Amino acid sequence: MRRSLGRWRDKVTSSEEGNRIIITVLGLDQVGIIAMISNILADNSINILDISQTILQGFFTMVMVVDISQSNIDVKELREILVGKGQEMGLQVTVQHEDLFKYMHRI
Repeated sequence: MRRSLGRWRDKVTSSEEGNRIIITVLGLDQVGIIAMISNILADNSINILDISQTILQGFFTMVMVVDISQSNIDVKELREILVGKGQEMGLQVTVQHEDLFKYMHRI
């Protein structure tokens, strides 16, 4: 079931404000992409707040919104880990703070 952004924003807690990170993953579809990303997040106490994933003609795309407020690593470390593991699987992974993502994608 898909939630609208407006309703989702209403459910954001104050601990999540300023701690949300946007993770995007692009590449050829293969077994284990979501498992790889979610295991890294779980191992670092990072909560997945929202996820959208689709496969278009064999091309995998995913966007995640995560909360790093309880994590023991910072955004730079998370980026290094995810980008490195993504490269091993032939994937393009980006990790951005929510504010930067919003700024870059505004109309």
